[in-house]
Amino acid sequence: MKISPAVLAGSLAARQEIDYNSAPPNLSTLTNSSLFETWRPKAHVLPPFGQIGDPCMHYTDPETGLFHVGWLHQGAAGATTDDLVTYRDVNPDGAPFIVAGGTNDRLSVFDGSVIPRGVDGKPTLLYTSVSYLPIQWTVNYTRGSETQSLAVSRDGGRGFAKLDQGPVIPSPPFALDVTGFRDPFVFQNARLDAELGSAPGTWYVVVSGGVHGDGPAQFLYRLRDPDFQYWEELGRWWREPANSTWADGGWAGRWGFNFEVSNLFSLSEDGYDANGDVFTTLGAEWSLDPIVPQVSDFREMLWASGDVSCENGEIRFTPSMAGKLDWGKSAYAAAGKELPATSKASEKSGAPDRFISYVWLTGDFYGTLEDFPTNQQNWTGALLLPRELSVGKISNVVDNDPVRETASWKVTSSNSGIVELATLRQEIAREAKAALTSSDSFVEPGQTLSTPGVVSFQQQPQSKFHVITASLSFPQACRGGNLRAGFQILSSAYESTPIYYQFSNESIVVDRSNTSAAAQTTSGIDSRNEAGKLRLFDLMQGGENQMERLDLTIVVDNSVVEVHANGRFALSTWAWSWYASSSEIRFFHDGDGEVTFGDVTVHEGLSDAWPDRS
Repeated sequence: MKISPAVLAGSLAARQEIDYNSAPPNLSTLTNSSLFETWRPKAHVLPPFGQIGDPCMHYTDPETGLFHVGWLHQGAAGATTDDLVTYRDVNPDGAPFIVAGGTNDRLSVFDGSVIPRGVDGKPTLLYTSVSYLPIQWTVNYTRGSETQSLAVSRDGGRGFAKLDQGPVIPSPPFALDVTGFRDPFVFQNARLDAELGSAPGTWYVVVSGGVHGDGPAQFLYRLRDPDFQYWEELGRWWREPANSTWADGGWAGRWGFNFEVSNLFSLSEDGYDANGDVFTTLGAEWSLDPIVPQVSDFREMLWASGDVSCENGEIRFTPSMAGKLDWGKSAYAAAGKELPATSKASEKSGAPDRFISYVWLTGDFYGTLEDFPTNQQNWTGALLLPRELSVGKISNVVDNDPVRETASWKVTSSNSGIVELATLRQEIAREAKAALTSSDSFVEPGQTLSTPGVVSFQQQPQSKFHVITASLSFPQACRGGNLRAGFQILSSAYESTPIYYQFSNESIVVDRSNTSAAAQTTSGIDSRNEAGKLRLFDLMQGGENQMERLDLTIVVDNSVVEVHANGRFALSTWAWSWYASSSEIRFFHDGDGEVTFGDVTVHEGLSDAWPDRS
């Protein structure tokens, strides 16, 4: 439903009648749209109203230099940005630029990606056109249900017109009983050009899916003509056994039964690099026994990097390290794109070529929170802040058994008991982080805590829109112990959300058990805890063996919480606090051991991502 100004005014009036200083009612009894502003974020990407789906179809317009960010919404919709901070809808009221109902996509439009200069030199979308439902890895696949089709934009991205023809990739590979065949991602890659003998700058596409009884896979294709019509099948260039894992240590979750939303790109330490190391991001679907038709118990947002080889004419990808792009259970379906140095955003910031990725934060846990007050809120989900991906290096690491695990890092050099590690570096895009931390701020005096308890900040933020940056240092004696240390955010006498590092399993935990008083009155307010693994390595510094410092950036955008750590960890989740007073921050300590908090700064206000929306 589109919100008219009159309806919106009524909804805001209804909201003003809600008492956020008293215990919440059953929120499902409130009027529609009355909670529209209650938990709505300010600095994140989301439509003007309604539900947002997978991020996809991003590209830099070569004629304007604007970066187009797309997402599934009543088809697919999007916005443009010239700074990765502020966004403008490509169509009024967030209307879609492509919808289902054509010859190839009579039921639905699924994810796709854009060639910036494709057919006739115009932005050309290759997307999954859907003709039959249901589609799910737990049920038999209907042939012809997912095909890959083309659409072209000639009006600056406001609309993508479907070509009057059949799909350019009309079916999965011959005689394979697939679990899925969707989400085409178009890319160029110098390593593949060299291995396959392709002309430099050849376009490739990777399609996500899997094979029943075998396992998840990426299907690789190569463009064979200048009109983008003929794509040569190169086979399952990467496959994994069904429901297998990368490592026993839990650093990368499970490969599951079906891949989705795969992206493929190459990185160096500076960012996007066509000659760099090959990386992929991907979603993995799996379930516990007994498997229920049309249900995925788990979806995990993963990444992998590895080696590319060609034997007997067959191209293969073999992972050498893998991890989670985001540990949040609601964080999924990441989609990225090269952002060239010539784009408007990069010209403003002086950034080099980069790969920028957006992750979806589903607001109803993939449609399973049926009792969430969706109608009362009138929007669902958001995209997380844009992230820059690059190769990350960790230097001066002490060579010991934990370093040699099969995990989300690999050893790149070793000398006299000291190693250098490589991993995926992911950080909030520099423009977005600069904007978030350029507002009014205050510095909280550091603390050293050695006994359990909480200590309130001397100064408190004035709202639920702020960023916390801090460094936590621990002595070696804490390793393997029971210490938990960090912060309590969105706190009051009634609610609190602790975020802490837990040494017993090397994890960052977001404890949501007391996050929302509304969870006591309304079904569908998810209060399950979140956790993700982060190893703090032993580093040789000044001739001493010291534990790596924990550097935290915590973004609190009303109900959206993003936890970023050490340039290689992210955990994003929802924190639906109710009381107006629930904005306090506290130091948190539990267990045995000592923690020193330093460089603690709170930036208040956050930037407005949508200055043109009323």
